[in-house]
Amino acid sequence: METIVSSSMTFVRLPVSPVLTVTSTCKFQTSCFTASPKRRLSLCLQNRRTLGLGFRRSSALRKSAITCGVTEINESQFSDTVLRSDRPVLVEFVANWCGPCRLISPAVEWLAQEYKEKLIVVKIDHDSNPQLIEKYKVYGLPTLILFKNGQEVPESRREGAITKVKLKEYVDTVLESVSVT
Repeated sequence: METIVSSSMTFVRLPVSPVLTVTSTCKFQTSCFTASPKRRLSLCLQNRRTLGLGFRRSSALRKSAITCGVTEINESQFSDTVLRSDRPVLVEFVANWCGPCRLISPAVEWLAQEYKEKLIVVKIDHDSNPQLIEKYKVYGLPTLILFKNGQEVPESRREGAITKVKLKEYVDTVLESVSVT
């Protein structure tokens, strides 16, 4: 299979395999925070086309397009990022294979941007961090837990998918209980 790539007025024929699965980082990262999830995916696909890469929708592409705003940490970073933080930290336990995790991802990113002055939002991969999963007894995904002063805030644990409106209510309530708002 061949494709024609144009550069100004010059046309060049290049051989291209039918499916090219190359992941690339999103060069439109500044737009990732303000764009909707559908627009972010569009920007990342546009970036792949600009670079001359195939644009098959792969899970790796969807993951990179959705996770522009929330920092993913691991077990070794947990104590510095979460337990020693001077601000409250909302920890989201997720997995790549978890449908509800992918469903709430845009809402959690919105939350990270909206509450960036009051709250730090981090994501922990369930499969890569078994010791944290066991220590904090994470049984369902996604799980949200708020930490303040190195401790889990009582009654802050929330499991399962949640709408953006309910997520905002949940965070406002929990932050109010720790008198941060």
